[in-house]
Amino acid sequence: MDYISLHQLFGEGKDLNVLQMCSRAFVVFFIALLLVRISGRRTFGKRTAFDNTLAIILGAVLSRAIVGASPFVPTIVASSLLVVIHRGLGLISINNNTISKLLKGTQITLFEDGLINKHNLNRSLLSEKDLMADVRAKAGTNNLSEIDQIYMETNGEVTVIKKDKSTTSPGSADPSVSAVPGGLRKAGNS
Repeated sequence: MDYISLHQLFGEGKDLNVLQMCSRAFVVFFIALLLVRISGRRTFGKRTAFDNTLAIILGAVLSRAIVGASPFVPTIVASSLLVVIHRGLGLISINNNTISKLLKGTQITLFEDGLINKHNLNRSLLSEKDLMADVRAKAGTNNLSEIDQIYMETNGEVTVIKKDKSTTSPGSADPSVSAVPGGLRKAGNS
């Protein structure tokens, strides 16, 4: 009975056949899955420059292992180091605002106190039409007088904060109604 050696299965160098490249792809898929799990959910959940950098570099480096452009084991070790660096910097940034700002940036105020900040809008590469599209989509209004603040978050998402109903029309809010997850509830109801 003939056995396939690891060399026959995975090959070496750039001259790989279909079986060898598929074998490498199969193994790299599970290694990549493990590395992404180690890096944490935020890698693909937050979509900040800090997280996207890891995703792009990890994909580029691991692809070299599949096609045989770089030696397999050193490529996997380098990818693992990238994940450890990302995770370590992420943990450090939790308690260190300076590192957090350096890695992730800060939110940018686009609208506040009834005024659009045109400088920050330009800095964010947004037009007033883009801003209004976000207001309509996220706040359900086309009227900036109903909006308290608008921010561009560190991941590029625009956050729209509506004014509190009690501040837009004093006396109109029913004090027995409170906002709860899933809707409004009258005080005293469960």
